[in-house]
Amino acid sequence: MKQIPFAAVLAAVLVLAVALPGDRRLHAEAANETASGLPLEELRVFAEVFGRVKNDYVEPVDDRKLLKYAIEGMLSGLDPHSAYLDEEDYRDVRVGTSGEFGGLGIEVGMENGFVKVISPIDDTPAQRAGVLAGDVIVRLDEKPVKGMTLDEAVKLMRGKPGTELKLTIVRDGVDKPLEIVVVRDIIKTVSVKHRMLDPGFGYVRLSQFQARTPEDMLTGIGALKRQAGGSLKGLVLDLRNNPGGVLNAAVAISDAFLTGGTIVYTEGRIKDSQLKFKAAPDDVLEGAPIVVLVNGGSASASEIVAGALQDHKRAVIMGQETFGKGSVQTIVPVNERTAVKLTTARYFTPNGRSIQAEGIVPDIALANVRLTRGDDSATQLKESDLAGHLQNTENGDGDATGDAADDAAGDAATADDYALNEALNLLKGLAILRPGAA
Repeated sequence: MKQIPFAAVLAAVLVLAVALPGDRRLHAEAANETASGLPLEELRVFAEVFGRVKNDYVEPVDDRKLLKYAIEGMLSGLDPHSAYLDEEDYRDVRVGTSGEFGGLGIEVGMENGFVKVISPIDDTPAQRAGVLAGDVIVRLDEKPVKGMTLDEAVKLMRGKPGTELKLTIVRDGVDKPLEIVVVRDIIKTVSVKHRMLDPGFGYVRLSQFQARTPEDMLTGIGALKRQAGGSLKGLVLDLRNNPGGVLNAAVAISDAFLTGGTIVYTEGRIKDSQLKFKAAPDDVLEGAPIVVLVNGGSASASEIVAGALQDHKRAVIMGQETFGKGSVQTIVPVNERTAVKLTTARYFTPNGRSIQAEGIVPDIALANVRLTRGDDSATQLKESDLAGHLQNTENGDGDATGDAADDAAGDAATADDYALNEALNLLKGLAILRPGAA
């Protein structure tokens, strides 16, 4: 059997070992490590396996493809977020940060060899079809997910808009797998939504952290303040099922509500990964109370915001424990077409808490339940039902007016959302206790 020369494969491995990082300083560090402690026995094993596959595999395999597989395996073995980005993957990453891309509309990761839904993105086919955070996808159409890489699974989920994909899902609390058909579409994410819940009490929903998210959030809060007559009594910041995104966006959003101190810091092995972000002395809400809603689909940048506001006692965090993705991924270009996505640091909250695999524990835990409206009792009597009751000299028995009507509209807007109802009730209590409240 003809063997690939060991020297040739070893030389290729050494080139890979020192050439992947895109930084000259890293080149030097990698070269020094190679000279001092490269495990030659393991490299001989690699060369032997490479030669066996090259010569004995049932079908011919191109050398470049084998080396690509080796790189992918090396990175995927580190953690679920490090990966080799080929030309198509690299292009998708750059397009994805712009807020428009093709697919189902879910943020996913790998868990025990299966694809796990971190969160569905708002107003996307996956969310409308009923896919939930925490769902585990075991089949894509008829193809088992077990054994696929995350990139392979993602490629299968993407496709021509209008085509269908059947997801076989295992869900906690459900006895047997679910089959959900999702129709692919162009995903255009609007990362910020806002509305008034009750007079003076605003609501801002952040579905992702994109480059424009801080600017759009401030615009939304400005509109709410004008609607409230100049200032808000309180704000609900909804980060549920927000999978994260751009670090600088998370920092800017946290900074909008803080008047000083650390927002987040990162620690890693290289100097460039050791960063600390501080807040400027301004608060867009001027001290008005904040309730932040989170759940198991709140990840990464969402956890940075929740952790910063929690540590500074600036907001009450309410909901379920967050996802626990506290690591920093850096995109390092290898050439013009490919790159390496490498975990280079960990996030820490202002008080030094690591988010990684721990998440943010809410100040007030809420069960994941849904409200249903009960029937009004036809038999319960009120004072106004009694014959000869005294009239109210101020408003009589007319229809609800003014604040009462506004309250009814706010109640209708939150009627089906248990967590949002609880957040609004807490916010009203905090506003009453705020010094100087009317």
